[in-house]
Amino acid sequence: MPNVESAQSPAWSRAERTAFRFAFLYFLIQAVPLSGRFYHDLFTIDWGAFYYRDLFDLSHYAPHFFGPVDTFANWAVVAIIALVGTIVWTLRDQKRTNYPELYYWLRVVLRYRLAIGIIAYGFIKLFPLQAPLPSISNLNTPYGDFTAWKLFSLSLGIVPSYESFLGLVEILGGLLLLNRKTTSIGTLIIIPFLGNVFMSNLAYEGGEYVYSFLLITFALFLFAYDAVRLFRLVSLEQPAAPNRFKPVLTEAWQRYGRLALKSAFLFFAVFLYGYKTYAAYKTGPYQFPKTPGLTGAAGLYDVAEFKLADKTLPYSKTDSVRWQDVVFETWNTISIKSNRPVILDRTNTEQIHTADTDRTYEQAGSAGRHYYSYQIDSAQHVLTLKNRNPNYPNETLRLHYDQSGGRQITLSGLNENRDSVYVVLHKLNKKYLLNEAAKAGRRGTLKL
Repeated sequence: MPNVESAQSPAWSRAERTAFRFAFLYFLIQAVPLSGRFYHDLFTIDWGAFYYRDLFDLSHYAPHFFGPVDTFANWAVVAIIALVGTIVWTLRDQKRTNYPELYYWLRVVLRYRLAIGIIAYGFIKLFPLQAPLPSISNLNTPYGDFTAWKLFSLSLGIVPSYESFLGLVEILGGLLLLNRKTTSIGTLIIIPFLGNVFMSNLAYEGGEYVYSFLLITFALFLFAYDAVRLFRLVSLEQPAAPNRFKPVLTEAWQRYGRLALKSAFLFFAVFLYGYKTYAAYKTGPYQFPKTPGLTGAAGLYDVAEFKLADKTLPYSKTDSVRWQDVVFETWNTISIKSNRPVILDRTNTEQIHTADTDRTYEQAGSAGRHYYSYQIDSAQHVLTLKNRNPNYPNETLRLHYDQSGGRQITLSGLNENRDSVYVVLHKLNKKYLLNEAAKAGRRGTLKL
């Protein structure tokens, strides 16, 4: 692939050539998937309703040497490999004075790698999926029972329009990366945005700080290409010559192949992925289960009567056995508040699951309630409850239910310790400021 301008490029210093060799190898390993699993997933994409989940997972690629959890130790391994490669490259390539072609193509790789990473997150914010509105159980959990990261997510979820704005900013920055002339503008949007994401993960104990910082390094490397010229022009008010290097594609297949690849990227990563995330948004957030719950049962219930082994237990804030209140979600989740300690589910990384059993967002980071998924046997009027917290894998309850007039539910059967329980639940007509404010609108009258 000849380039008529490469001969005119000035010679680089020895330090610049060495630094570039290291950067080239380091960023290439970080950005280009070298895992066979990645390509298996790429060529077995699910083209159904949850296709956006597959593309999101692919966009989240980062080299792992120490298990599935991303850590900075993986970066150290990449750096060691790049350092060894730099030494070998330097010893075997003593004559080259610059690498403008390789620099150009490395920037192309990083532009598209950063674009897919930022756009993938942008769409699940544009259509507010990443941080959903709080569930009924979340709204009835004391503030102090949430982890810092869950509070951050819930705080974002209650302002979906702001979440959509953040997604729009991400998508705009990602799209600007697709043209080399607007790359610097895109990085000027992305760097402060990702900087805020990184600091938020650190401050609120989130699990995506390593990945967000990886994207920041990509953006900083891309911005460095024009940083000196921008500083000279804007800050020093001195002339700054543009870098006019551009590869010359001499063959027709090279020109058409470039257009085909770019068009395919736009189609799959922007239009199709965007459509799929919108379709998913219309069916509800991916964090919550899809299986419908007991008909007409959704709401908060006071535990009016509670019997254990035929012995009535009075209401108590300190009793670890006696239930205090119960929430039925619109999906098949029941949450029970009692004084029994909860071993926290500390899941705090972004994961999109299709199976209800894997969607643990509602109880993750919450210590105030025990969450149960349930199966309904409508013929026998029996609910089979299973604790959703992975720290309680064997906890199940089997309860007979009786709905009386839509305001009362009676449960009876065996609890997690195989003791008989009898519970009378009265539905509370509780209003939530969040919901009432949404109904009233910005200028409406709010009454509670």
